[in-house]
Amino acid sequence: MTATDRAPERRTHRLDVRPASALTGLGALVRLFARISRRQILIWAVAMVVTVAASVLALKEAYPDQQALDARAALLGNPSAVLMTGPAFGRGHYTLWAAVANELFLYILLAGAIMSILLMVRHTRAEEEAGRLEMLHALPTGRLAPAAAALVVVAIANLALGAAVSLGVLVTGSPVQDGIALGAATALTGLLFAAIAAVMAQLTEHGGTASGLSLGTLAVAFLVRGVGDVISAEGSWLSWFSPLAWSQQIRVFVELRWWPLGLSLAAIVLLLALAAQLSRRRDLGAGLRPAAPGPATASAALRAPGGLARRLVTPMVLTWTIGLFLFAIAFGALASSLDDLVDQIPTISEFAPIEVDDLTASFTAYILLMLALGPVGLFVSAILRLRTEEQAGRLAGVLVAGAPQLAFTLRWLAVVAVEVFAAQALLGLGTGIGVWQATGESSWVGETILASLAYLPAIAVTGALTLALYGLRLRLAGLAWLVVVWAALDTFLGDLLQLPDWARSLSVLHHVPFLPSAEVDATPLVVMGVLAVALTILGLFALRRRDLAAG
Repeated sequence: MTATDRAPERRTHRLDVRPASALTGLGALVRLFARISRRQILIWAVAMVVTVAASVLALKEAYPDQQALDARAALLGNPSAVLMTGPAFGRGHYTLWAAVANELFLYILLAGAIMSILLMVRHTRAEEEAGRLEMLHALPTGRLAPAAAALVVVAIANLALGAAVSLGVLVTGSPVQDGIALGAATALTGLLFAAIAAVMAQLTEHGGTASGLSLGTLAVAFLVRGVGDVISAEGSWLSWFSPLAWSQQIRVFVELRWWPLGLSLAAIVLLLALAAQLSRRRDLGAGLRPAAPGPATASAALRAPGGLARRLVTPMVLTWTIGLFLFAIAFGALASSLDDLVDQIPTISEFAPIEVDDLTASFTAYILLMLALGPVGLFVSAILRLRTEEQAGRLAGVLVAGAPQLAFTLRWLAVVAVEVFAAQALLGLGTGIGVWQATGESSWVGETILASLAYLPAIAVTGALTLALYGLRLRLAGLAWLVVVWAALDTFLGDLLQLPDWARSLSVLHHVPFLPSAEVDATPLVVMGVLAVALTILGLFALRRRDLAAG
């Protein structure tokens, strides 16, 4: 053996066997992300099966015969109804399944899009912002593996959601092919908005901003589709600029056609290619558009009591309030079609809390009840932002700088309460404007504003419960969403499902007088107000006794 002869090198690692690729470690990351989100995916799928099946049964109860269906079809000529639901296919011979397509499909698509956006941002930009993605890249992991794993998990979630939608309609008797098409369109729409979220995750440094931009895109798609459908009952040229319209235009249960889904597929491929290309142009942890450097010192508004809450929470509350305000006007304007509906469906009070003898007032009260779910959810979300800040370690920095924890929390609570209460009053104003437009009676504006204020104690007790759970234990705080979910279930399906009184009493909104239709009963409002104060004190006391989770 000469000095130049060397023994062959021995490979000691399996990755040395072949060159690493951009997708190295994909399988392990898919398993990791799926494990993290498995509960959320399961909850979304189960909730979708139950909601879709229950909604179809509700429509069957609401429109038991052809006369009732024809009456409902006539209402679809109302621009407000078209804006809130979608194109009116099959109005010439309206069937139950045409009603499902025209009145339920849009909200199924919205649910799938929201789920997909949240999941995609959670496993991409949020992981990167928290620093966990950098740890993954320190392992033998390909450059594109984390993003690809996120896409695979979101695709699995959408397949599960699409299957749940199909199952929900099939068990209630829908045609098989149309039921499958409904689920497929839901899954593709979800994937499309997941791809939009993937692009937004490349543009910004923060997960909250990426989610906000993606949800804003969804809102724009909703409005474009709505205006386009108002222009033409079965969709105009403008409607085709909205991804939501592509799924609706398959005309499921009326005149099924598959080709519009090709637009969704093409958009998904293009958006994912764009996201991959953008990811090559930025550094890990940075956005393609870097955040502008902040000022050397905080502004007077930010240093003021509650300034941080206004900076972090107010944009979310304002955005949702504007959207719900427009919804309130549109809902209120539907009052112009009530008389014709009741003439055709005299049993409407059996599945909705609407009194035929006092139609406009009870309809207005029902609108206010539904819209109150928005501020309830906003209050919960705004309080839970404290949990997010604490888990990320940013709250510790604020407190170390000299802000007393109880004072900081009280100021946060005060800012959120004022903004959410103002949002509730604005929803009353929007409803009043819509009813005024429908009836020509301006007195409805003031009456609906006052009626909307009756929901403030229920909103307050929900926020106080969230604070109490957050104070007791960080992991318990998320349970507050169960209050919102149950209130929504009771509001939309309580009468139809004939839920027992004890079950309905678990909804905070169930205890609010049905104004302006019913008489004012101050007792439950006072009780909820006292309970809100007690829960707030409990939350503050518990918060003082526990350590911060991070920092």
